[in-house]
Formats: sequence, C-alpha cells, structure tokens
Amino acid sequence: MKKLFIILLALSVFLPAHLALAETPQKGGSLVIGVGDEPPGLNPTASASAAIDRVVYSNIMEGLIKVDRDGQFVPGLATKWDVSPDGKVYTFHLRKGVNFHNGEAFNAAVAKWNLERAVAQDTKNAHPEFFRVIEKVETSGDYTLKLTLKDVDALFIVHMAEGDAVMLPMKGYENMAAEPIGTGPFKFAKWTRGDSVEMVRNDKYWNHKLPYLDKVTYRFIKDPSAQVAALKAGDIDIIGWLLAPELAPGIEKDQRFKVLAGASTSEVIMSTNNKAKPFDNKLVRQAVAYAIDRDAVSELVISGYGTKIGSHWPPVTPYYKDMTGRFPYNPEKAKKLLAEAGYPNGFEATIKLPVIYPYAGRAGEVIADMLGQVGIKLNIEIVEWGVWLDRVFKQKDFQLSMIGHAEAWDIGIYANPNYYFQYDSQEFRDAYAKALKAPNEAEKAKWFGRCQEIVAEDAVNGFLFLSPALSAMKVELMDWWESYPTIAMDCTQVWWKK
Repeated sequence: MKKLFIILLALSVFLPAHLALAETPQKGGSLVIGVGDEPPGLNPTASASAAIDRVVYSNIMEGLIKVDRDGQFVPGLATKWDVSPDGKVYTFHLRKGVNFHNGEAFNAAVAKWNLERAVAQDTKNAHPEFFRVIEKVETSGDYTLKLTLKDVDALFIVHMAEGDAVMLPMKGYENMAAEPIGTGPFKFAKWTRGDSVEMVRNDKYWNHKLPYLDKVTYRFIKDPSAQVAALKAGDIDIIGWLLAPELAPGIEKDQRFKVLAGASTSEVIMSTNNKAKPFDNKLVRQAVAYAIDRDAVSELVISGYGTKIGSHWPPVTPYYKDMTGRFPYNPEKAKKLLAEAGYPNGFEATIKLPVIYPYAGRAGEVIADMLGQVGIKLNIEIVEWGVWLDRVFKQKDFQLSMIGHAEAWDIGIYANPNYYFQYDSQEFRDAYAKALKAPNEAEKAKWFGRCQEIVAEDAVNGFLFLSPALSAMKVELMDWWESYPTIAMDCTQVWWKK
C-alpha cells in the first residue's frame, strides 16, 4: 500500500493545532516519536511503503510542491508554478540558493534529471504511472522547469506533491535507501535497524528560520500498548499515530499528556476479491453491504473516533459524494438478496487479516458476527504482513481481507482490473477517464462523483470507516499537526514550550 494521502483538505470540523501558536516558537531540544512501522528503506521514490514517507518526506527530502497542514498545495522547492490555458504545460519557478545535504546545488538541471528518471522506461520509481503523462521536460536557465503533458491530468499536481516526486541529488542517489540525502530541514544521521532513525537539524536549510528542533528520532514500536507505556515512561515524547483508539481516553486522563483527534485520509475497507466465488456475484456483495452495521463497527473497533464511509473517497477531500446511505444496515434485506443470488442458506467464506494492524483483527471479529446473523459463516485467518502482501495483494489468493488505503486520491485503482480487488468495470473506467480530463471544477466534481457512485452501487468492497488521526504527546510539545492531509509526519515547525 502506498502512502498515504495527498489532498486538498478543508478542515472545519477540528480546531487546527497551529492556531495555538500565539506564542513565539522556541528553538532547540530533541524529539522522540513513537511509530508502529519501520520503513523497508528510506528512499520514497523506490518503494510504495507509506512508512518511508512518514519518516523521510518533508523532513529529509522535499519535492517541488508540498502539502501544508491545512491540505493546501504550497511552494516547496518551487516558489510558484503556472499552468497553460489548455492544462498541458506546467512551468515551475525554482527556489534559488538551495543545496542538498551533501553540498550539491539544486537547480533546474537536477530537477530535470529527477523527472526524466521517473518517466524512463526502466524507471525504478515505485509509481511510474504518476509520471507517464509527462511528454517533455525542459529547462530555461538554472531556475525554470517546463513540463509538457501528453494530455490533461487532473491529478498531476497531486502526484507532484507526493513522496514519489522528491528531488534526489545526482551524486550518491544509488544509496538513498540506506543513507537518504535531500534538501530538507533535517539531515539523516543514523538508522539503527529494528529500533530507530535519527535526523539532525540542517543548519543550511533554505528557510533559515526553520526547523526549531535540533534532533528528531523515530522509534519503531509495533505494539500500541507498548507505545503508551513508552510515552508514560518518558522513553518517547509522542505517539505519532495511535493505532489503538481505545487507549486514548486513558492517556487524556493523565495531565502530563494531550491527545489530538484530527482527520486522516485512510479508508479502512473490507477488501473483496470480485472474481472469487461467491463474491463475483454483485447481489452477494450488496447483501454483505446491507449486513454490516457501520456505526457499530466504528464504535466497537475504534471507539467511535472514525467517520463511516460508503465509497472509496475520503470525506475531507474535494469532490466527495456521500454514499453512506446507499446500503443502510438491514439484515432482512441482506437475507433476501442472498436468496436471490442462489444462497438461501448462506455460505462459508474466509477473511485473511494482516496481524500488523490491530484494527483489522477487531473489525474482522465484529463483521464475522454480523455476517453470521444473515447466514454467512466467516472463518478468520490471521496472517503475517509479508504473507498478506504475497498471498492477498500479489497473488490475489483470498476472498475477503481488511486494510486501510491511505492515498487520498487513489480511486483510480478501481480502473485496474489486475489490482487485487480484481474489479472489472468498463463503466467505471470511462467515468474515471472523463474525470482525469475534465476541463473545469464542475466537470471534475461530476465525474469523480460518478466514480464514487459506481463503486458504491457495485459494492466492490465493504466500505467501513475513515481512520482517525490520533496523536498522543507531552503537553509541552507544540504545533504538531492535528490532522494528516499527507502521509508525512512533518516536524519542520514543531517546537518545545519551555
């Protein structure tokens, strides 16, 4: 699963943490962040792992564009960009006086080299599809980069703000996975495998006012209870992402700590193999949708912190269409559809749950009980993460599973019949193509909305809830991002109140 998350986010439900910045940020100090997953490497262009972006992106490495805490696309290594009237030419005006951590200068030639590597036939980029729309890369002087696209792509700017589009130096890029070099506010210091990644302040950062912290350490602690124990013992300063929401109330009772409850873009779904019997029958999938009480799932699995969803699109993003009412909880309707599909007595199926995510096990048990009430006996199989990636994601050897999809704009996966859902719909592909080429916002909203309708109506997956962004930290820690409109845990403006 890749990453994460890049969106245009209109946060109005939660009070942004940065509004607390009435005081002047203070410089200095170290921060230890507890996170669940250790990245497989530290080069965000080479792997689809969200764990890489969480550590590296915006901290060590930067792209031309970034996402701020309010979900807006803002300047990164480009100070501004222009788009031609036909939507096919993007001109980026690059920031001057920027150097990589190894001393190499960043300029248009370096940016061109990076993007040409991304579009090359033998590219090693984890998401080459993000860049295939680029027809030509040109420079004008040292600080102007022009990209000509083959066609209009409504998501191009989104992809340019993802970790896949970070700028790497031309020297030493081969070893980026082990020793990342970027232009960011922090420099890579040390990776102790199985334990932590350390980074230190970049004193030559192009924004001389930042960062505030001298050192940041990411500690890898898989078990949520162990994360809480480490926080209370003072071994870590913050749990960057609280994987067990039921632990949040207990932390809040301790006056030494505070919990931020914000929004994320991670849709937790009951993944369904649309070619595996009996789930190749739309009536069966719709029956399952009617059999699931999403309110109860949210309450029992994530203590009510989540937001229920009815299709594959985060509610906090533009073009969202509310499809939560399409399959209201109705066990009797579910039984009728099963009978109509030829299963009046129900059937037996297996759900494979990745052990790495606690919510998967809890949700699997809750849903197994719900489906049992309509005659579907659900056998639970717990699998290791590597096994899940191989058997479920790669080999498609499954009927049902459970996973969170963190990428905010990834509804395009439903246009790929070879994706692990194995959903094959020409109607969806046509709608998605129209969305990508839409000439204006109204048309984008129309066709992205239609994509959500089709996916919901076909009950492609069991759409459950949006994971809450829960962070638990010492009360003195200031300006941590409350919501996560991007996968990155951006520490650039985080500071300690002394």
